[in-house]
Amino acid sequence: MPAPTGYSRNQIALHWVVFVLIAQQFLFHDAIASAWDRIGEGAEMTFDPLVLAHVAGGALVLLFALWRLGLRARRGAPAPIEGSKLQVAAAKITRGGLYLLMILMPVSGSVAWFGGVQAAAEGHEVLKVVLLALVALHVVGVVYHQFVLRDDTLARMRRAGG
Repeated sequence: MPAPTGYSRNQIALHWVVFVLIAQQFLFHDAIASAWDRIGEGAEMTFDPLVLAHVAGGALVLLFALWRLGLRARRGAPAPIEGSKLQVAAAKITRGGLYLLMILMPVSGSVAWFGGVQAAAEGHEVLKVVLLALVALHVVGVVYHQFVLRDDTLARMRRAGG
């Protein structure tokens, strides 16, 4: 099956929904971190909508990441934009790392939160830093393609193609 020339509407929508969900995970992090600390001190857990938003947001990131991977496996994705071997390798590693972290972050967070596993919580915090670095690298790549190379890469995530 030949590679499609663009992403589908579903692929584009899921990309931007996951972007927003990951952003909200960083925004609601303080609430769940505080709740985790209070639980560690033996305090009773009380309902906090921001904690619920973080837990639900993580579950949605996992669900949508798996959906995106399924769409990619069934439909394919456009061929990578041509560039140097280093650029192509960096894009592939960044994309793979982002997908991996969209799975590992919710899993480690769930094991920590629902299982009370401190090592999972510590791993979750380390993965958060790696995720932030990969998101930053992804954004830098988009900006580079859009404003330096002017190759219209960003348009692939704004409008559906064949």
